Amino acid sequence: MKPDVIVMGAGGHAKVCIELLRASGSNVAFAIGGDDSPETCVGVKVLKGDHHLAQLAAEGYSRAFIAIGSNALRSKLADFAIQQGFSLVNAISPVANISPSVTLGVGIAVMAGATINADSRIDDLAIINTGATVDHDCRVGRAAHVAPQCGVAGSVLIGERSFLGIGTKVIPNIEIGAEAIVGAGSVVIRPVQAGSKVLGTPARLVSPRKV
Repeated sequence: MKPDVIVMGAGGHAKVCIELLRASGSNVAFAIGGDDSPETCVGVKVLKGDHHLAQLAAEGYSRAFIAIGSNALRSKLADFAIQQGFSLVNAISPVANISPSVTLGVGIAVMAGATINADSRIDDLAIINTGATVDHDCRVGRAAHVAPQCGVAGSVLIGERSFLGIGTKVIPNIEIGAEAIVGAGSVVIRPVQAGSKVLGTPARLVSPRKV
């Protein structure tokens, strides 16, 4: 099997993730994008169309990273890559600060300057973005995204495919439900219902859960 990584995605998020993979010693062979993608992504050749993944598997590639910002699409493409026989790798900045007691899933991205403290758990496909802090005993669910400069206090549960906008602050012991959206700059001081959208300081409901 070839050791190089195949990156699914060719946009801005993919650029950062490719550089994270390189910084951790992995070579990225190809990026897979859409019909409107550029020809290269930070120097990596872009193959247009997800159908290329099966051919790459046949050629001996077996390691993939899903570099898509959309939580739902990232999760869907990860399932597709696994079905094609790929294993998911992590893209973790060498200048992130991760406690040795943290549990990490697969397919996750941890950007430069991020901090994850003791006994936290980061599930598969989650993103801990640039300069974000996740304190002790937190859980970040599958394919959730903690955006740049967020501050998540201890014992917070962030549900799968949820999104915390840039600069969000969360006090301790809060639960944020699956597929919730917290608007940029919000301060979360009470639980957030699954599928809802909250915004403000303190964060208030602006869009209820979709039935």
